[in-house]
Amino acid sequence: MADLSPTELARYSRHVLLPEMGVAGQTKLKESRVLVIGAGGLGSPAALYLAAAGVGTLGIADLDAVEAHNLQRQLLHSEDTVGLRKVDSAANRLRATNPHVTVNLHAEGVTADNALQLFADYDVIVDGTDNFGARYLNNDAAARTERPLVFGSVYRFEGQVTVFAPHLDGPCYRCLFPEPPAAGSVPGCGEVGVLGALCGVIGSLQALEAIKLITGCGEPLLGRLLTYDALAQRFQTINFTRTPTCQACSPQALAAPPTLSVVAEQCAPANLPVTMPDSEYPLEISVTAAQSLLATVDGKVKLIDVREPHEHAICCVEGAQRLPMRQVPESTGELSRDHHLLVMCHHGGRSMQVTQYLRGKGFANVTNIAGGIDAWAQEIEPGMLRY
Repeated sequence: MADLSPTELARYSRHVLLPEMGVAGQTKLKESRVLVIGAGGLGSPAALYLAAAGVGTLGIADLDAVEAHNLQRQLLHSEDTVGLRKVDSAANRLRATNPHVTVNLHAEGVTADNALQLFADYDVIVDGTDNFGARYLNNDAAARTERPLVFGSVYRFEGQVTVFAPHLDGPCYRCLFPEPPAAGSVPGCGEVGVLGALCGVIGSLQALEAIKLITGCGEPLLGRLLTYDALAQRFQTINFTRTPTCQACSPQALAAPPTLSVVAEQCAPANLPVTMPDSEYPLEISVTAAQSLLATVDGKVKLIDVREPHEHAICCVEGAQRLPMRQVPESTGELSRDHHLLVMCHHGGRSMQVTQYLRGKGFANVTNIAGGIDAWAQEIEPGMLRY
C-alpha cells in the first residue's frame, strides 16, 4: 500500500477528516487508475475533480482538438489552448491542478481495436462521450473487461448519470437502451444546444460516483438512473434491472461476444456516398456531392440554409438562400419546383426534417446535406468558423 506523504496528507486533509474516507480511502484514491473518455463538457469537470481528489493515475482519451465553441462548457481548456489537441490541453490543466497525479494521454481515443486493452489498464471508466456509437462501444468493452462504467449525458437543460457494472450484478447500457436510435433521429448538443453549467453538474456527479467506487464509501448508482432537470432544479431516480437476454452482459453474450469492430459498425451512422446515386433526387447526399452539384453551370441547383439568423452570422456558404426552419411552412410558395433544392443546417438534423416535410408537400426535388455546415467547414472550407 502506498503511503501518503505529509504534503499529501495536508492537501487531502478535508477528505481524511471524513470518517467514510479517512487515510485508507485517500490511499485507495492514490493507488487507483481512472480513464476519462472525452475531454469535453462532461470530461472536463469529471477529470478536474478526480485530479483534485488525488486519483493516482488519470487517463484522458480524446482525438479532437480544442475549438473556440468548446470554451462555453469545457473548462479544461482556455483561449490559449485553442488549436491544441484536447489531451495536451487537458494534461496541462490537470498537472497544474495536482502535480501528484500521473496523467496518461490517449490521443487516438477509444476504438474497437484498442478498447479492451485500454480498459483493462484502468480500474474505473468515466464515459463523457456524446454519441451513441461510442457509448455502445464503451459499454460492451467495459462489460467484457469487468470495469465499472460511470455514464453521463446532457441534452439542453437535462442530464443523466448512472453506473453500468454487470460484474457487480448491475445492468449495462444495453439493458437500458437495447438498440441505438436511427442515425440523425436524436439531435446532438451542436444542433439543439446545452447549458454549460449543466455539464458541470453532471460531470461532477460522475466524478463522485467514481470516487465512491474506488473508496467503497456510499452506494453507487447501480441499477439507478439519476436524472436532472436544470430548469425545474429537480432530481429524480429511475430504477432499472439487468436484462437476462442482453446483447452485451448476459452470460450468453459474454461467452460468445461479437468483435468490437462489429459493434462499432452496427452503432455508427450509415456512411453516405460522396458521389450522386442513380436516383435523380436522393433523400440525402454528402457535402462533397453537394459542392459538385452547386458547381454545375446550368444553375439548376439551389442551396437552402434553414439555420437561424444568429447562426448565419457565424458562418455561411456563399450564395445560399436563407430560410429558417420555422418559416418553411409559410414559405413553400417561394420555393422553386424547377430547381434541385439542397437543404443545409448545422449538422443535418433540422435540414432532414425540412427535406421530409417538403417531400410530403409534393416537392420531389429536395435533398438533405448530411453533416450540414459543420461537415462543410471540415471538408470543403477548412478556414470557416465552426460552432
